[in-house]
Amino acid sequence: MEYRRMKKWRPFAAMPEQYIGLQEIINKQVEVAQPVLTEEQMEQINFTLIEALHTNKQVYLTYYKQGQCITETGFIQFVDSPEDLFIFIDEVFELKNKMRLSQLIDVRLA
Repeated sequence: MEYRRMKKWRPFAAMPEQYIGLQEIINKQVEVAQPVLTEEQMEQINFTLIEALHTNKQVYLTYYKQGQCITETGFIQFVDSPEDLFIFIDEVFELKNKMRLSQLIDVRLA
């Protein structure tokens, strides 16, 4: 009697192009539009950023990137409102991140 090894059935592994296409469709379905902030919300974000910068307090930053709302924890290092720019150091990798103020959705002190 001859024994053959059975291969696990992996329906999309046989056609990686199809798998990539399906993954793109799934990613598109979970995308959200960038929230539009009111003037009051933008002022509150600016106030919190400045407070966090001067007191060196940790913040929770929620920002919009490629169809997703992402929240990170870190410390504000630099804010330049006229240039629509700020720099924060993330808590996990301790890396400097340069970002546009217009990408921010929410900032809260930790």
